[in-house]
Amino acid sequence: MTAFEINGASAADMALIRDWADEEGWNPGDSDRFAFAVADPGGFLVGRLGGEPVACVSAVRYGAGFGFIGFYIARPEVRGRGYGIQLWRPGMERLDGRLVGLDGVVEQQDNYRKSGFRSAWNNVRHEGVPRAAADPARGSGSGAGAGLEIVDVSTLPFGQLAAYDRRFFPAPRDAFLAAWVGLPGRTGLAAVRDGRIEGLGVIRPCSGASRIGPLYAASPAVAEALLLRLAEHAPDGMVAVDVPDAHPAATALSARLGLTPTFEAARMYTGREPDVDLTGVYGVTSLELG
Repeated sequence: MTAFEINGASAADMALIRDWADEEGWNPGDSDRFAFAVADPGGFLVGRLGGEPVACVSAVRYGAGFGFIGFYIARPEVRGRGYGIQLWRPGMERLDGRLVGLDGVVEQQDNYRKSGFRSAWNNVRHEGVPRAAADPARGSGSGAGAGLEIVDVSTLPFGQLAAYDRRFFPAPRDAFLAAWVGLPGRTGLAAVRDGRIEGLGVIRPCSGASRIGPLYAASPAVAEALLLRLAEHAPDGMVAVDVPDAHPAATALSARLGLTPTFEAARMYTGREPDVDLTGVYGVTSLELG
């Protein structure tokens, strides 16, 4: 019988996992894996059958009490043979004692419920070429109000940026955030008024539509201003944003800008939803790492 072995992911494995996710239609960022690796270097597991990679999962630790499961993939040729669950168990063991979150694709949600996860909301991907709102007073984000500046995140103190991100995420993730906003080929912008951050957005290249995430903002108008500016950096104008449907204003903004729902995943947790400011989340950072 061919041996099935589980190991930590190498750099080559991380590139392979990205390609598998792309084949699943998830449209991962071209360089996401570099930020993922620094988030938790031991958090990516690969299952090998006869030495060949056939399955993967990520189980990333954040801070002392939070974890996130992602990249749960078994290759089509080995599905139904139990290799996925053999990876799932050590992944969950790695996060034992923590509140654990994930974004579950529709076909796996019943299995996640059997493992103790409960649905909190759906993250719905909206795609398209955004158009400015019809109201001329809001065109190109001018409805965000007087005194708002859109600046490159590299001009802000990183501590201020990390403190802002912490309002919307259950645990500190400074190493990940520093890589996420600063990797070559992507653009990070912040909306600033009177020295205070009122919004943050990052756009990154992908095989398909350029992904925007996170997209945080103090109001729909600020979110619109950021999204339209970020979309200028999409090679063909096409963008994709994963919008929490528990935030109706975010869904309404995506519709108003002409973006169309194309994909959804359920945000699920093993316990009570974390205390984050969901009213400021117009697009989640990543379906793989939260």
